[in-house]
Amino acid sequence: MRGKWAAGIEPRNFCWVIKDRLAISERPGGYARNHRKVRRQEEIIWLREQGFSRIVSLLSSPHNLHAYDELGMPWAHFPLGPHADVQAVLPDLFAHLRDWLAEGQKLIVHQEELSDRLMGVVGGYLLWAKALPTPPQAITIVERIVGRQMGPPGRELVALSQNL
Repeated sequence: MRGKWAAGIEPRNFCWVIKDRLAISERPGGYARNHRKVRRQEEIIWLREQGFSRIVSLLSSPHNLHAYDELGMPWAHFPLGPHADVQAVLPDLFAHLRDWLAEGQKLIVHQEELSDRLMGVVGGYLLWAKALPTPPQAITIVERIVGRQMGPPGRELVALSQNL
């Protein structure tokens, strides 16, 4: 008999950006000092059991990538740390997201935590992909999805995405 945890647990701060297609969350297992290996495994299992095709990591380091391999979850890594050149990373990330979604893949994108930066990335993607027409609309929609206001770092990413 399978236990209650056999299907894993939902990652913290999990939100659908595009229902059943594109989601965001904090890093599976938690961020920084809160990170737990068992929780990471349970969250990756949950993602696998929910039919996610790929985990997209925006961490500046390769943390967690080995765990995705161990549990048979395809992944992609686009390092977007605090000092990354976002103009170099975002066009490649956005093009891959567009292509994977067009293929029918179910994606989750994460950073350490569900931060303004991650909110800005997905808002920027929605603007870049022309799912939303203006930066204010992209910001408003992402704020509603996440349930909190987007700060200046996220708003800057949304504005920048308009010109990529």
